[in-house]
Formats: sequence, structure tokens, C-alpha cells
Amino acid sequence: MRLLVINPNISTGVTALIEAEARRSAEPGTALTLRTAPFGVAYIETRFEALIGAYAAAQLAAEDHAGHDAVIVAAFGDPGVAALREVLPVPVIGLTESALSTALLLGRRVSVIAISQRIQAWYREVIRDLGQLDRLASIRALDQALGRIDRVGDAHADVLLALCERAVHEDGAEVLILAGAPLAGLSRQLEGRLPVPVVDGVSCAVRQAQSLVRQRPGPALAGGGAPPPLKPNAGLPDAMARLLADGAARTQAATRSGDRSDTSEQ
Repeated sequence: MRLLVINPNISTGVTALIEAEARRSAEPGTALTLRTAPFGVAYIETRFEALIGAYAAAQLAAEDHAGHDAVIVAAFGDPGVAALREVLPVPVIGLTESALSTALLLGRRVSVIAISQRIQAWYREVIRDLGQLDRLASIRALDQALGRIDRVGDAHADVLLALCERAVHEDGAEVLILAGAPLAGLSRQLEGRLPVPVVDGVSCAVRQAQSLVRQRPGPALAGGGAPPPLKPNAGLPDAMARLLADGAARTQAATRSGDRSDTSEQ
């Protein structure tokens, strides 16, 4: 099994955190390919930054998905995940969906621990769009300068622990999600120090990607998740234009196959 893991931010240090946690979570025999966005921002806090990260993730996925069994977009907020599912022939996994789905198996009320105050509005919208806002107990976030983004977990470990404790004791959280790739691996450091389960998005995404690959669900070729129809385009990177063409070709092939099946039944 081969997984393509994309950091849609430009921080190679965060990519190293993602890789370390992903390798701890991967099963023996699972190969990982890590990619870092070639353009964009160091970490995503806003809707516009998420838009940039989504395009960077799309470009990397178009260039490198061949030969992989699943793609992971390793940023909380899942920038570009829903759109990539339309065009890629393999499962596409995001950290938010993975962490939430795991957390909801562990408790009814979930709190998210984030790295900045500014990020909260966007996270809340993402959770709402995933249909889980009524399960959200709170979003607690750091409110101080971050310094190096790949050292947030170590530099602010005590404050993050205090935020977790407040989410449990003041907000009624039954499960905690440490949000974002910069906090990858922190849940291991906090193990045994909190009275509720703690979920890490990277580890959840890797394990769920492996599960989906084994289930072989197949891509969507009809309905709202089907690839975009073929149409004129301009200015796109070659790999992205090919991805669009390949997706449209899969849909056309499925349609022809369905037409032949209908004819034979008649």
C-alpha cells in the first residue's frame, strides 16, 4: 500500500512532524510519500489561505497521485479534499473528517484545541459543513505569538495542556482533538495526563486511509461526486489538465458501459 501525504503549507518543518507521526501510525508494508506545497503560507488560519492551500494540494496531487492507493491532505480544515475527491481515482482523506469521525466513536461532546484565535471562525464553519456542529463542545486556542510553526507543540505544551483541561472541566468535552499538522504527535506527549481520550488528525487519517484502501470502495462516477465534465480550459499546469481529462474519460467509460448493460438487458 502506498499513501501520498500532502502538506498544503510551505513549512518543511511541519512536513517532518507529519511524516514522523504518519510513520508511527502506518502499518508494516505501508509506504509513504511526503510532499510540501511549493507555494503558499507557513500555516493556514483563514479562508483565503485555505483557498491557496487547496490549489497547492491539487497541484501536488495531480503531479504525484499515480502509483498511490490513497491521498491524505495533511492540514486541519481539509483544504481541497472534497474537490480532489471529484477528480482522483483513489480515496482522499482530510485531517478534520478523520479526527472527527474517530472522536465521535469515543464520546458525544468534542472539543478542538487549535494553535491560534484567528483560526476559530474557519474551523467552526468546516465542522458545521461536516454536519457535526451540534457535537462541538468548544474550540480552545492559543492566544500568543507562535514563533516557529514546527515547534508550537513543544514551545507551548503547558498552555495547550491547560486549554485541554479547560475544555474538559469547563466545556464538558468528552473527547479532545489536537487540530492541525503543527500539533502532530503531541497527543503522545499528553497520554495519561488528561481524563478523556485525545485524538490526533494525522494518525487518524493514516489509519482511515489504510482501511479505505483495503475496502476498495471505488471512485464516484455518477452524482455530485463524479468528475467534472470535459470542457475547454486554459492556463492550467499540464498535470492538472491531464487529471481533468482522465476524470472525464472515466465517467464517459462508465456511461458507455452502463448503456451496453441496459441494451443487453433489453
